[in-house]
Amino acid sequence: MIKLYKNIFLAVGLLASIKTFAQSSTNSPYSQYNLGQLSESLLPQNRSLGGIAAGLRKPGTYNNVNLANPASYSAVRITTFDIGLYANVTSLSKGGAKENSFTGELNHLVFAVPVTKTSALSFGILPYSTMGFKSRVSGKILDTIDIDKVHNGKGGISKAYLGYAVQIGKHFSVGANGSYLFGKLERNRDTEFPTDATFINSRNQVKQSIGGLSFDYGVQYFTNVSKKHKLTLGYAGTAGSKVNLSTTLVSARYTIDASGNENIALDSTYFSEKASQKLKLPTTHRFGFVLEETNKWLVGADLTLGKWSDYREGSTNPNLPNTIGVAVGAQITPDITAVGSYFKLVDYRFGVKYDKLYINNEINNKDINQYALSLGLGLPLPSNRSTFYKINLGVELGQRGTTENNLVRDRFANIYLGFTLNDRWFQRYKFD
Repeated sequence: MIKLYKNIFLAVGLLASIKTFAQSSTNSPYSQYNLGQLSESLLPQNRSLGGIAAGLRKPGTYNNVNLANPASYSAVRITTFDIGLYANVTSLSKGGAKENSFTGELNHLVFAVPVTKTSALSFGILPYSTMGFKSRVSGKILDTIDIDKVHNGKGGISKAYLGYAVQIGKHFSVGANGSYLFGKLERNRDTEFPTDATFINSRNQVKQSIGGLSFDYGVQYFTNVSKKHKLTLGYAGTAGSKVNLSTTLVSARYTIDASGNENIALDSTYFSEKASQKLKLPTTHRFGFVLEETNKWLVGADLTLGKWSDYREGSTNPNLPNTIGVAVGAQITPDITAVGSYFKLVDYRFGVKYDKLYINNEINNKDINQYALSLGLGLPLPSNRSTFYKINLGVELGQRGTTENNLVRDRFANIYLGFTLNDRWFQRYKFD
């Protein structure tokens, strides 16, 4: 029992130490719109498979947490803990100009605990969306005075969830997550005079605070199609929840010192704190399948749909386009019984995906598409009879947007590193 208590205190301590995960972990101009750049509820294992999740239950010998379809929790047979990091390398191009950047953060902290032989619960915290962008356009007024228009933003929304799933009969599983979304988004529009100190710089700032409950659910059907092969069909969806949105508008004046650092604001020329209103999230749907030879290989695909035309900020309809996404992924494990050949024990993962995003360019009214290729490894570590460890490494290489029509091409490399622990935390020992 001592081991059990130590692990419980460790888990609670880790959760309590984390306030939010989504804080400017991106540097993309496409994160400036609406809720920012959305982060799917996927761990590195899923992302390495192109993001497939609807039909994924237990990809290999290890128990995993598949948040994107809570029906999969019922496949968890041993307490599972997963923590991960995220890094992003971005290369922005527009015309002949290029800009590179790097960001990183703690990405997720999740648990899954079996309740009975056919049910389990899961809880944790991870990003829902992130915002981070900055642009500067230089020009002149009165033909002599230099002026810079600076647009920038930061922040993000986090998701803390609690989910449960139960297997019904031999072939069905159903599950659901209840989540609390919380976070802040900040957008600034500045006017700066870089060469003339007689003018004072000005800023119009919009701060949004978001908080509220959301719900998602899922179902899976799984059956053996031969002695060695199993097929899983899955569906997961989110309800069109309404969360609270508070908006604050501030106009201020400030100066910049000789080193280029911004001084404390001189004053505020305008302040408005609007009454809280409801932000209506869209309904989304994910359909998919996985065909596998147990502990040997698997292949699967997902189709995702999002009805963002229903998105509202109070009574405002920003006329967002509906989204569609397609993902295909596969995993191969050469031989899980191999002795003396470590690389035969490794999971090799790869996938491709396409997404039509929920944003369109305000100037050209052009939809923004995203393409990505993913690769990954599941690296087992030395284990004992009751505890099993694995490092999951995934890389996404992709592109958002294009240089056509005066848009920005955002090429990115997302790197995900996760640590999975399977342990018998909640079994009773005869001896401590």
